Amino acid sequence: MCGIIGIISDHDVAGRIVDGLRRLEYRGYDSAGVATLFDGHSIDRRRAKGKLVNLVNELDRSPLPGFVGIGHTRWATHGEPTVENAHPHASEKVAVVHNGIIENFRELRERLAAKGHVFNTETDTETIVHLITDFIDQGKSRRDAAKAALSELEGAFALAIIFEGNNQLMIGARRGSPLVLGYGENEMYLGSDAIALSHLTDRISYLDEGDRVEISKTTAIIFDEAGEEVAREVHVVDAASGAIDKGNYKHFMMKEIYEQPTVVGQTLGTLIDPLKGRVELPDMPFDLKSIERVTIIACGTSFYAAMVAKYWMEQVGRINVDVDIASEFRYREPVMPKNGLAIFISQSGETADTLAALRYAKAQGQHILSILNVAQSSMERESDIVLHTHAGPEVGVASTKAFTCQLSVLACFAITHAKARGTIDEAEESRLCVALSEVPARMADVLNHDDAIQTMALDVAKAQDVIYLGRGLEYPIAMEGALKLKEISYIHAEGYAAGEMKHGPIALIDKNVPIIVIAPSGRLYEKTVSNMQEVIARKGQVYFFTDIKGAEIDGEAAIATIALPMLDEFVTPLLHAIPVQLLSYHVAVAKGTDVDQPRNLAKSVTVE
Repeated sequence: MCGIIGIISDHDVAGRIVDGLRRLEYRGYDSAGVATLFDGHSIDRRRAKGKLVNLVNELDRSPLPGFVGIGHTRWATHGEPTVENAHPHASEKVAVVHNGIIENFRELRERLAAKGHVFNTETDTETIVHLITDFIDQGKSRRDAAKAALSELEGAFALAIIFEGNNQLMIGARRGSPLVLGYGENEMYLGSDAIALSHLTDRISYLDEGDRVEISKTTAIIFDEAGEEVAREVHVVDAASGAIDKGNYKHFMMKEIYEQPTVVGQTLGTLIDPLKGRVELPDMPFDLKSIERVTIIACGTSFYAAMVAKYWMEQVGRINVDVDIASEFRYREPVMPKNGLAIFISQSGETADTLAALRYAKAQGQHILSILNVAQSSMERESDIVLHTHAGPEVGVASTKAFTCQLSVLACFAITHAKARGTIDEAEESRLCVALSEVPARMADVLNHDDAIQTMALDVAKAQDVIYLGRGLEYPIAMEGALKLKEISYIHAEGYAAGEMKHGPIALIDKNVPIIVIAPSGRLYEKTVSNMQEVIARKGQVYFFTDIKGAEIDGEAAIATIALPMLDEFVTPLLHAIPVQLLSYHVAVAKGTDVDQPRNLAKSVTVE
């Protein structure tokens, strides 16, 4: 998860920016950089690949004076982890650091290239630099150029921007990615979170979605999404702690739900080349084309990610896929074909059941691929290859952002595997990559339904039993939604395949049982809605998670309906994971449970 820090001051800032970047190392990164206004006017930069010590050494060799500066730790998204692709990106007139993903950067890049702009990197961030520069070249002021550029950007992002010739202006903006404002003595700050600024100030404002801020050494002017000047509350935080903080969220779980547009965008960005419209995974130490059977093994929420992957790989890659619960896998002593592929999913990489299953599969001659959120874990050391999610630390016990990042990696692997097998062509690969690239921005749109879901939760919180229904790709999401509700609200909940209702569970339906139906429009929509009508006929209290088209057709049949954005059917699990997370969160809050540390549960289960 990339990190941002910016300082506008009356004395040198580079060393303090590096100190802030050190506090952001927990997010993970593969390059780092700093840009300052060298003499109060011109922009100068130092960047380095790898660990922060390499940037420090670069600054020792070639110091970077300046009273205004921005810094960044980068996980490679668009473009490889090279010095050229490292942030900050700059022209002679503007420098930018950026977290997130610019969804429409290809179109903007082509337009700007046609006007004579020359691009030197593979990144989406460089497009922002050229876009702002282009508006300045047209005669706009720096403020107006940034404002005009922001209005054209699509996606999820946080930005810090400085300008040649103006040491009294830094601009920050956030959309779907967090950014905080810090207040100092005759200086101001921007950061990804309060930790980045913990060595500088204890007075923090958390920018709201869509906010833009213009800061000088002594002032901060904040504009909301509509362009109206607004005030944001100033919080006094424990600046000395340097601990991962909740920001202005009541719980870590809510913060982590809201981080999903950013971390999913970053995870997808490490795997998808948007210019070429294809997935680019690391070289595999085995031949994907020769794999004839896949086994995916995981526990808990990761198991439901595995179930979604089974649908993807069988539908797109036309291959047999088994999905197993790790704690049961080795005890049934499965017969595994030689040279099969075993995929293991774990956030920590230390899950005891999953690690034991990995060792069994390895002994059975399987190729081992693991999907992990923590580097250098036990599972990483024992795998043939690892694909990392870039969720950053997940403090809440109930997994949220780690789950959607796992889905992101699995979707990319399913596409790559299908392409290797020849079951999809380049055009279909490009179509699926475009659909995935749209997800982060649409996730940010889903979060706008938070208030409506909170209202829904007040009714669901009164129930003793809750049933979730879904078909196809949404069936595992129904089970994940039920798990989330059980974990943090202690309400009994079950997820069912919607078509299985009439084979038994429908006997549970009465007016006291909320039914959560997950049904985006698509191939299975009509069948799922038919099952929903069966529930309604038996007085079930239906809450409907669908998309805009589904809401227009059947939204009035439910007690409450949430209309999510329209997206390709392939990627709907990523989108529909969010409302079930929000519902569980708000139900738990309504019941007064310990959301982040629910009873009897641990974040990483390292014993059988």
